[in-house]
Amino acid sequence: MISFISLNSHAKIIKMKIDLTNINNIIFDLGKVLLNLDFDASIKAFQKLGLKDDVLDRQQAYSDPIFYQLEVGKVTPKEFCHGVRRVLNNPDLSDKEIEDAWYAMILNIPSHRVKVVQKLSKNYNIYLFSNTNQIHIERLKKVFEKEYGFEFSSLFKKAFYSHEIHERKPDLISYQKVIELSRINPEESIFIDDLEKNIIGAQEAGLKTYWLKDGMEMVDIF
Repeated sequence: MISFISLNSHAKIIKMKIDLTNINNIIFDLGKVLLNLDFDASIKAFQKLGLKDDVLDRQQAYSDPIFYQLEVGKVTPKEFCHGVRRVLNNPDLSDKEIEDAWYAMILNIPSHRVKVVQKLSKNYNIYLFSNTNQIHIERLKKVFEKEYGFEFSSLFKKAFYSHEIHERKPDLISYQKVIELSRINPEESIFIDDLEKNIIGAQEAGLKTYWLKDGMEMVDIF
């Protein structure tokens, strides 16, 4: 159940609170829920390296499958970089140039969100389920630890990444895998994501859900 609480009579801003009654497990998405992202930053960085418009796709950003093969662990970072050189038709690019462009979309995890996760972990089992890849998550972990002084993974009972479980949202099997590996009861679990299609997939797997829509802030819903 969702309750609606008006901030004041003038602002007309609504906070949507999560009802955590009978909930034991909270599963967070990463991008745009905990982590700030700018997808266009990577597209612009790749365009500077030679990316053409015909490689872009309105639905998925990149039409070439190499980007999504990395996300489900079908290619290694080395193979990804080789594939991107092919896509960009630029054999002289270094792995670092490609990885830097790919990482450009990753911004920051604000401290107020970290504090909320830490507070919730005192009463709930906290999990993470993200469509991501080895390049992004390995660098993010290093940046996070340097900034906060502790490991990113310590925020969660378990983190599930698409490139490690070889399945990605919104495919039903990805949620079923997370449920099986975490040994949680879906009826006692709530999944929070910013994309409607991912919410629908989670519901099909029996999870309770909360759709964090554009303009909403994670810390305001608890």
